[in-house]
Amino acid sequence: LAAEFPSEDIFLMTASPVIKAVTNFKQVSKTLEEFDVEEQPSFLLEKRYPNIRVIQSGVKQMKSDEHKIYTEDGKEYIYEKLCLCAGAKPKLIVEGNPYVLGIRDTDSAQALQKNLAQAERIVVVGNGGIALELVYEIQGCEVIWAIKDKDIGNTFFDAGAAEFLLPKLTAERRETPIECKRTKYTLEGSKEKGRPTEASDKLGSALGPDWHEGLHLKGTKEFSHKVHIEILCEVKSIHLQQEFIQLQQTSVTFPKGEKNAEADEVLWPVYVELTNGKIYGCNFIVSATGVVPNVEPFLDGNKFALGEDGGLKVDKNMHTSLTDVYAAGDICTAAWEPSPVWHQMRLWTQARQMGWYAAKCMAADALGESIDMDFSFELFAHITKFFNYKVVVLGKYNAQGLGSDHELILRCTKGHEYVKVVMQNGRMMGAVLIGETDLEETFENLILNQMDLSAYGENLLNPDIDIEDYFD
Repeated sequence: LAAEFPSEDIFLMTASPVIKAVTNFKQVSKTLEEFDVEEQPSFLLEKRYPNIRVIQSGVKQMKSDEHKIYTEDGKEYIYEKLCLCAGAKPKLIVEGNPYVLGIRDTDSAQALQKNLAQAERIVVVGNGGIALELVYEIQGCEVIWAIKDKDIGNTFFDAGAAEFLLPKLTAERRETPIECKRTKYTLEGSKEKGRPTEASDKLGSALGPDWHEGLHLKGTKEFSHKVHIEILCEVKSIHLQQEFIQLQQTSVTFPKGEKNAEADEVLWPVYVELTNGKIYGCNFIVSATGVVPNVEPFLDGNKFALGEDGGLKVDKNMHTSLTDVYAAGDICTAAWEPSPVWHQMRLWTQARQMGWYAAKCMAADALGESIDMDFSFELFAHITKFFNYKVVVLGKYNAQGLGSDHELILRCTKGHEYVKVVMQNGRMMGAVLIGETDLEETFENLILNQMDLSAYGENLLNPDIDIEDYFD
C-alpha cells in the first residue's frame, strides 16, 4: 500500500512492539516460494516508507458504520479503507490451566523453552506442523505425543509419508542442525523485568517456518530422544496432583518397548487422562492443536459475515461483507469459488500472498479499476521442512474433496525420498514430495496444465525415466 500510494498516510496498528518481516525471499517456481520470517523493530519499516506510521496498541473496538477504530491507549482513528490481518490464536485444549501451554508465537515458544529446562516428561497434544517439529526437536525429555489420527502429521501427510518420517523420530544420533542465519530482535529490557502478567494474553505474531531454530529445546535427562505416540485419542480430562490423588487411579510409566507400561511411582505436577483410558503424569502439557481466527475484537457492533471456521468471509477481492473493510491471512475465510487445485490453509505462505493481493485490491478499488485474481490462488503450493527433510506439497496433495474417485502413485526410497501423486481421470491433482526430489517444477506444471497422463500409468514415477526432461 505504501508503495502504491506514496502520498497517503498508511497506519499499521499492532499490539506487538516488533513486526514480522519476510526476508531471503526466493521464488522457487511459478507458485512455490521460500522465505524466512524475521522479527524487526517497527522503526525499520517507517524508515523504508516515510508514509507508514506504526501505532503500537491493541484495538479495543471498531465502528464500521463510522469508519473508526478505537485503540486500547484511548485514541481513535478514522480510516478510508481498512484491512484486518489479526491472524489466529491457538486453540487450547483447556483455558486458564497453568500447566497447559499453547504454542503459536515467539513468546509462547520462549515460555516453552523455560519450562522444558526443568522438565522430565511432557505431553504434546496435536498433529499439525508445530507439533511435528516440536516432538522432533525436543531432547532429554520424555515425550508422550497424543494424536487424534492414526498417523503423525495428518495435516500434511498420509500414512505412507508418516511411515517414511517415523525412523527419524526414534533415531538416537541427531544431525547437527544447519546454522540458521537470522537476526533475532528481542524487546529491550524484557529479559530482566519479565513481562507484565496482563500482557501475557496479548497475542504475539505467528511463528515463522523455522521457529525452533536458536531455541534450546532440552529437558533434564541425558538421553537425546524418547517419544511415545498414543494414536486415535484425545484428552479426556486434566487433573492437578491433588485431584489425581483423590481419584485413586493409577497412572502409567513411559512405555518401554511393546510390553504393557507399569504403574508409575512418581508423583507428577499434572496428569492427562486420554480417551483410550490411559493416564500419564507429566511436568506440563503442550497444546499444539491448531488455531482459530482472531475475530473477537472486531465483531462487537459490526455485522460481519463469518465462515464455518469462524473467519471473516472475504470475496475474490479480499473484501469482507462490510464497506471499505478487507481482511487477509489467518483471520479470513476465502469465500470465493476456488480453483480446483487450491484450498485455504492457515500458513505463512498464504498470509503473505493474501496480504500482498489485498493491498492490490484496495488500491484498485480506490482508483476505480478492476483487478484479476492473483496467480498464487491457482494452485495450492507450500514448501517447508520437517525432520530436516525438504517437504513440498502441491494441489490436492491429500486428495482433499476428491471423493473416492482418485488413485495414488507412490515412490519411496527409505531414508532418502518419498514421492506421492494424486491422480484423477488421468490428470495430476496433487503431490507430496519429501527429500531432494527435484520434481516440484515438473509436477507444478502437470497439475496446472491438467495434461492427460493416463498413457504413462505407473511409469510416471519410474525412477529410470527422467520425467523432468520428458515434460520440460
